[in-house]
Amino acid sequence: MILVIMGVSGSGKSTVGSFLSKKLGWPLHEGDDYHSKENVEKMASGVPLTDQDRTPWLLCLHDIIQREMCAGTNAILTCSALKKLYRQLLLFGSRALNPSSASHSPDSVGGVLFAFLQGSYELIHARMVARRGHFMAASLLQSQFEMLEPPSESENALTVDIQKSVPEIAAEIERAVCTQQ
Repeated sequence: MILVIMGVSGSGKSTVGSFLSKKLGWPLHEGDDYHSKENVEKMASGVPLTDQDRTPWLLCLHDIIQREMCAGTNAILTCSALKKLYRQLLLFGSRALNPSSASHSPDSVGGVLFAFLQGSYELIHARMVARRGHFMAASLLQSQFEMLEPPSESENALTVDIQKSVPEIAAEIERAVCTQQ
């Protein structure tokens, strides 16, 4: 099972991912660690990333998913995965960029579950303003909400309200993981 914890910046992906990684004993791949230096500099200076900026990063994360699936190991990946196209890149790699093959691709892949951490702009903005040591400028949050395409059920996605505590969020995700294994 590959669990992709997704949502806008500040939604708690790293916190929930770390909690579940420790609880389940699964490796955690922090998506932010795979951004290029140029992408980090753009975000730190308040410049939103474009699809072109994100594509190599998403293809790198796709490779991680493939490696873990081929090894037959369970793993957790954190990634904003804001658009359906981004989730398709995570699942299908560069094939998602080919219009003829993309139209024939399913919305989901067995063994991959998306957990969408959903919350209000106000709640997440307050979290971002309070946090320290993260490169993502809080001023970019609005652009992430504008870009967000919440996942559909056909994408094998679970939506979790982030007003709950981290243990409650983790328990909800863990129940969904258990039903899929």
